[in-house]
Amino acid sequence: MADLIRAACLTHYADVARSVGLDPAKMLKGVGLPAKGLTDPDIKIPSGGVRRLLEASAAAAAIDDFGLRLAERGGLSNLGPIALVAREQATVGAAMEALGRYIHIHNESVRLRIERHADLVFIEPLLLLGRPVPARQSAELLVGVTYRILSAFLGSGWRPLDVHFAHPAPRHRETYRRFFNCNVAFGAEFDAIICPTSDMDRTMAAADASMARYAQSYIDSIAERSSTIEGKIRELIVALLPTGRCSLDRVAQHLGCDGRTVQRWLAEHGKSFSEILDAQRAEMVVRLIEDRHRSLPAVAELLGFSAQSALARWFKERFGCSITQWRTDPRHSNIVEKMG
Repeated sequence: MADLIRAACLTHYADVARSVGLDPAKMLKGVGLPAKGLTDPDIKIPSGGVRRLLEASAAAAAIDDFGLRLAERGGLSNLGPIALVAREQATVGAAMEALGRYIHIHNESVRLRIERHADLVFIEPLLLLGRPVPARQSAELLVGVTYRILSAFLGSGWRPLDVHFAHPAPRHRETYRRFFNCNVAFGAEFDAIICPTSDMDRTMAAADASMARYAQSYIDSIAERSSTIEGKIRELIVALLPTGRCSLDRVAQHLGCDGRTVQRWLAEHGKSFSEILDAQRAEMVVRLIEDRHRSLPAVAELLGFSAQSALARWFKERFGCSITQWRTDPRHSNIVEKMG
């Protein structure tokens, strides 16, 4: 099954793409990613598609540093709920270790290794690719975002001792010198940010032990949901519904297998794709129609229906009343509140 990543990784993609003369929507379509990935940071999209998008963008713009330009605009906030846990740790080292434990929730194909050697610490973001594929831009984005996170924890005046990249040197190094403001080595054994171990012992200004426990409990519940194949299928359904092409085969394609494989797995667990699709639509629709400013044609589009009339028929069959009747019944507002 393909690894997934939160679309938050593309938060600034459109701006960076336009700045180098690219059409963001066209680039996403070219690698099979949903356009919603540019507007909804919490949906999950295939990490392989993101990797291909970054490589294609760098090639189309004829630049080596597209991933690093994207990293310049990103940081801890792009990690969503993981940031809650990290911010509340007592020390910078504990915060980075928390990121290492939970980074897979943001990106299933990434790990963070932290190794201490005497008075040095090596912070190594790892891409789990499984096979040799072009990944220069993803590696630079990952190291760049890690650097931005460390800067947020340690202050704007902080600088690492060295930054290492395993891939060859770029044609031009200006962006790298400006971004890291330290020695940047290419052709190294691994990707890493190197700094004194004393940096890891520095305290976090806003640390709150009780909030840290709450955040960890919350993130653990997210990790449990995201670890199942059914969870991945639900996340892909949310991403694909607005495209109008949310089918079993399409979901299977994003998971890196065929429709029969997904169908067989679901059958073994007493489920079907249509049941999961219907349940996900039901969960989404009750939230969407709570917003009275959102038009029903817009709701229909977000749920993958061809027209408002198709949404209306499905809703009445599913809930036993019309959308108007649902909206005017105060009991239904309580249902949405209980769903969180």
